Amino acid sequence: MTDKKSPLHDEHVALGANLTEFGGWLMPLRYTSDLAEHRAVREAAGLFDLSHMGGITVTGPDAGAFLDHALVGRLSAVGVMRARYTMICAEDGGVLDDLIVYHNAPGEYFVVANAANADTVLVALLERAAGFDVVVRDVSSGGALIAVQGPRAEEILRDVLTEDEEISGGTTLDELRYYACLGMRFGEHAVLVARTGYTGEDGFEVWVDLPDAVPLWRAFLAAGEPRGLVPAGLSARDSLRLEAGMPLYGHELDTTTTPFEAGLGRVVKLDKVSDDGAPLEFVGRDALAARRDSAPARVLVGLRGAGRRPARAGYAVVQPGADGAPGPQLGTVTSGAPSPTLGAPIAMAYVTPEVSAEGTELAVDVRGRAEPFTVVALPFYRRS
Repeated sequence: MTDKKSPLHDEHVALGANLTEFGGWLMPLRYTSDLAEHRAVREAAGLFDLSHMGGITVTGPDAGAFLDHALVGRLSAVGVMRARYTMICAEDGGVLDDLIVYHNAPGEYFVVANAANADTVLVALLERAAGFDVVVRDVSSGGALIAVQGPRAEEILRDVLTEDEEISGGTTLDELRYYACLGMRFGEHAVLVARTGYTGEDGFEVWVDLPDAVPLWRAFLAAGEPRGLVPAGLSARDSLRLEAGMPLYGHELDTTTTPFEAGLGRVVKLDKVSDDGAPLEFVGRDALAARRDSAPARVLVGLRGAGRRPARAGYAVVQPGADGAPGPQLGTVTSGAPSPTLGAPIAMAYVTPEVSAEGTELAVDVRGRAEPFTVVALPFYRRS
């Protein structure tokens, strides 16, 4: 039963949002139409409530070394006010969750987990903290996370937030790169702004203390409305991330999947070393090294449809058969939808390596009919 509501819940109700359960939270699915919200993000800007995401702080003298041990990346190498996409894996190499980790200050890191996996990640980090001088703390309920995404996101942000050298972390908004963050002010209060997102567009994610969550949401709406910004829900967020070829936990990633199968082997740093130059052991290292060196049983690919009927998660990828009938199964769709930007059905799927080359003609069993799809490169969409 859903019992968690965002600090912005009443704002969503007032805007007429269609609410849905997601990761144990009641969150906006859409406000008007999926298509309108998707297009607003591609053409102007969208405003998202991401307060359902898990937030975990890791602090202490051993914080960097601990995260090197607990996660697959080398987080100790991430500069202050920078961020990194990474994963937490089980001993067998299966993905427990994909994460973004921010290095906010020396000895201080902020781990953002998916809503449905927040408890799993917290428990795993607490278990792995033994022997390290660190404090791992769940801070998910301590604030709100609001995202402004789209080509006009920066000018909207500048209207609402103010730069301040005292809290900036040594950079300016003009200098802020992708996967970097800085402190800014909303009125008299500090907020953390990161140039990150899950839409394939330029944009920002802003952490704000609870008392300022509603005023900040309303300020973004007011500044953005003349520029085409609209509030956007989970449905648009999903179609945007699919066009951008970004994985979603529970679809492209799960405990039966390693980063290598998902085409994300680059995030696994098997060459991590300790301060004395010795190979650094981290949870899942041996299993991941073995998976890297073995032939994959399946490969994640992009599929673009020739017709109009979309493939959906769980549909079978098949060999095209005679008279439109599905042939032998070659894989499974993990995510699929019509693409508003491309005007064609798109999907991500795991298929056997033999049929994973770009240009391979395949089909998807859509309710008993083999709909034609072609293997294409990911992502489907890149902003210009």
